[in-house]
Amino acid sequence: MPSAHKNLLKVDRSTKTLRELTLEKMRGAIFNGHFQPGARLVERQLCEQLDVSRSVVREVLRHLETEGLIETIPHQGPIVASMDADRAAQIYEIRALLEGQAARLCAEKASDEAIEHLASLNDDTQEAFRKNDFQAVLARTSIFYKAMFTAAGFNMAWDIVQSLNARINQLRAMTISSTGRCTTASDEMARIVKALRDRDPQAAQDASQAHVRRAAEIASQRLTASGK
Repeated sequence: MPSAHKNLLKVDRSTKTLRELTLEKMRGAIFNGHFQPGARLVERQLCEQLDVSRSVVREVLRHLETEGLIETIPHQGPIVASMDADRAAQIYEIRALLEGQAARLCAEKASDEAIEHLASLNDDTQEAFRKNDFQAVLARTSIFYKAMFTAAGFNMAWDIVQSLNARINQLRAMTISSTGRCTTASDEMARIVKALRDRDPQAAQDASQAHVRRAAEIASQRLTASGK
């Protein structure tokens, strides 16, 4: 078969499916508060709003349920899940443990190139922060942490973090928009990067955990103020 014909059959792996695009849109709508906690998610209305089929909407709702962003109530259907202070505290404690250890291992064993790559990724995140592009902050922060866990050789732990990633980003969307967080988060992340460059495992772990716990304090304050 001529090579030109083979190319016609080649799958374009860079193209996102309609389901993936719809999933991203729904996640974003939950994170930015378009769909408030406790809000009912009616399939027919979502089909009209998203301009997709009911089968796509059902697949997306099932996926969001596995991520903990929605829950199904008997005789009512799917609703946006609420995040209470206790659940948030547990998520942050898991993050502090795993991210702190990842930072420690990264300082010990990551290559110089990997650490400089992390510094560059952090620069990208802070640039998005300064522009108040919170969607980009969420995406770039996830990329930074994936790279840190990978550089640390802490891949199984990253799988655990990934299983909580939607709920982590739900909380992160809440904290990054708080007043002054751009400056404080930038300082905290700079301390992590400096400790990595200095090859100081304890300082890297301490800085990483301090960053998580400051975010936990902000989330707790906001959730308490909202009565959750």
